[in-house]
Amino acid sequence: MKRILPEFVFSDEQLNIIRRLAKECNLCENTVRILYGRGICDEDSIQKFMHPSKSHFISPFKMQGMREAVELIKRARDEEWEVVVYGDYDADGICASTIMANVLRDFGIEANICVPERQNGYGLSVTLIDEIFDEFFPQLFITVDCGISCAKEVEYIKELGAEVIITDHHELPDTIPDCICINPKFNDGYIYDNLCGAGVAFKVGCALLGEAAYKYLDFAAIATVADSVPLTGENRDIVYEGLNLINKTPSDCYIQFLNKQDSVTSQTLAFTIAPKINAAGRMGDAKAALTLFNEHDKTKIFDLSAKLTAYNLERQKCCDELYSSAKQMIKDAGRTGRVIMLYNESWNSGFVGIVAARIAEEFSCPTILFVKNGDTLKGSARSIENVNIFEALKACESYIAEFGGHSQAAGVNVKLENFDNLNNALEEFLSNHYVQGDFVPTVFVNGSLDASYSEKFVKELELLEPFGVGNRRPMFEIDARSISTRVLKPQGLHLSLKSGNLELMYFGGAKYKKILESGIPKKLIFEYNVSTFRGKEYIKGFVRDLIYDSSSLQLASDEIAIGGINALSNGLNQPVESISKLEIEQLMARGGIGTLFVCWQFSTINKFENASNLNVDIFNPSAKSNLTQILLAPDSDADLSGYKRIIYLDGNESFVNRNFASKLYDEALVPDYINKLTCERQALVNIFMGISANCGNFNGCDAAETAIINSWNYEKPLVYFAIKVFEQLGIISYANGKLEIVRGVKSKLENSALYNAVDSIIKR
Repeated sequence: MKRILPEFVFSDEQLNIIRRLAKECNLCENTVRILYGRGICDEDSIQKFMHPSKSHFISPFKMQGMREAVELIKRARDEEWEVVVYGDYDADGICASTIMANVLRDFGIEANICVPERQNGYGLSVTLIDEIFDEFFPQLFITVDCGISCAKEVEYIKELGAEVIITDHHELPDTIPDCICINPKFNDGYIYDNLCGAGVAFKVGCALLGEAAYKYLDFAAIATVADSVPLTGENRDIVYEGLNLINKTPSDCYIQFLNKQDSVTSQTLAFTIAPKINAAGRMGDAKAALTLFNEHDKTKIFDLSAKLTAYNLERQKCCDELYSSAKQMIKDAGRTGRVIMLYNESWNSGFVGIVAARIAEEFSCPTILFVKNGDTLKGSARSIENVNIFEALKACESYIAEFGGHSQAAGVNVKLENFDNLNNALEEFLSNHYVQGDFVPTVFVNGSLDASYSEKFVKELELLEPFGVGNRRPMFEIDARSISTRVLKPQGLHLSLKSGNLELMYFGGAKYKKILESGIPKKLIFEYNVSTFRGKEYIKGFVRDLIYDSSSLQLASDEIAIGGINALSNGLNQPVESISKLEIEQLMARGGIGTLFVCWQFSTINKFENASNLNVDIFNPSAKSNLTQILLAPDSDADLSGYKRIIYLDGNESFVNRNFASKLYDEALVPDYINKLTCERQALVNIFMGISANCGNFNGCDAAETAIINSWNYEKPLVYFAIKVFEQLGIISYANGKLEIVRGVKSKLENSALYNAVDSIIKR
């Protein structure tokens, strides 16, 4: 189960300050709460945040090394030196290289641009330096988005006769290269240290060209979003102004990636442009992206854009295959620990980081995926918000050949012989330094739906764009019980909901329809949105999550009964282990990770004293953290992958006489919901007549159930049971989403396996 936490909790004194600031800034108090909680705590900071602008840019000359770099570049121009710009193979490196080369061209220097391919590794290497000198023999070597950790390589470049300027944004190492270094992480007069590599290159451009460099803000914005640096401070101003430029006069080199009808946002940069640039590097052709961003021939631009789009499709396919492979390994081995570590020699090192991030989020735990090459494993680590993976790896570095990174991501190389040792050491560290709650997925909210959330407030939320790292999109919650839902298309995946006057869309919410319509107390997590239709604006909400109160699941008795009927209908496809009640109690008391208890009736849970220690979900696991828990009335397509052990707590003999745990201590096997069913022929005939009388008018099973329940006063589980029996007999169908009678088919009730199962239980 996920948990909900307020993003911030304020003291009375802070609330008084927030109220004062709201009046001073003419903003809604709820808007100021969000800003104040995110560290924007005075009127000047609020105004700058709400109105990002290039007027807020910091002087580049406050950055250490900038004046010296400008003087050296001037000398290179005046003396007509050969200049090389050396970047990186990702979106930040490609954009940084593009900015630097164009700025130098405007300044009077035709620089040569070089980027490594992923197989060459990150940063400078002697091999690549030799190749560059063989081809260009530069007198000035300028790095972008790399180089700050390459002191030895810089010395080698100097020995070959070139001057060096390092421009980078990564963390400072113990040994800084002996050359001109520009990096916002230095303790200098530059007050913002979160620029990306392209952001630093842009600042060099500003130092050389002044405001004439602003025409390259689009590339700086793309890189800032792509590199996942915080969208606060100067980064916010860069992205805001870059988006304005992209929306007004987009460059030919990326216009093919845009939908011309839609306004470009930070989300567009993150999910449309950046992946295509990164795909080139991941597919071993970073030069294709670099060439595109520096090309002016429209025919070549079209061809290169198509190539990057194809690379991205191939990248997605490869990532999906790698993800499926990793998921199968998790499913086969089960998950019992606090870190997922896997390796495979068929995986591509360019994709393991993407997939590790996906698995870390899905299973709510640190994940390291390795590519095996002989006896060496080269891997990428990704973590969750509450766990510092860099700190954990550092504590276990005696088993690691090489690693580097930060709290949420790292590169890790180990010898095959140390794989298990590292896994065990990480498990021990995480167990000693983190509690189980740190691995529970958390949703942060900024408030609840109430009358104070006006149109003015929702429009102020739009001014908080661009959203991204460091400035997450505000989320809100609605307390609800039974909610009426409407599927947008027959057999579709998306729902339309309504809470009070607010209309909500829930994309992919159809699988939660039973929970939404049940009486279980629940919270909908949503974001506000202003949409325009025929010139009129409407406030809508987009549901992003659903969290319910597991202590009240008995209020969904009908839905639980339907889950039991489905289980009877489908049977179990897995072997059921024999286990005593004492062992179950011990497992429940222990908690931990990797065990799932399954049952089909709420009363079963109350038979176990230690069940109160565990979270209880219904129909589907609400999170993929694989924490030991109970799942009530699982859907037939519920994803239980990752659980090492699945223990069924109840059932009945219709499940092929399997050994359920309840059988071992003489508990009754008859499920509670059986009392709501009947196999009397007349009742089933009445229900069939109700369907026949309205043939073709029922848009799916739910509509049929409602109509028949209202007409005949039958309970919902019985109606559902009857419809499932008729479906098994082939006398009804769901053609085109409509429940219809199949004419000319005759069959006996005894030909339905579900009917026979229920009938045998009732008779027994």
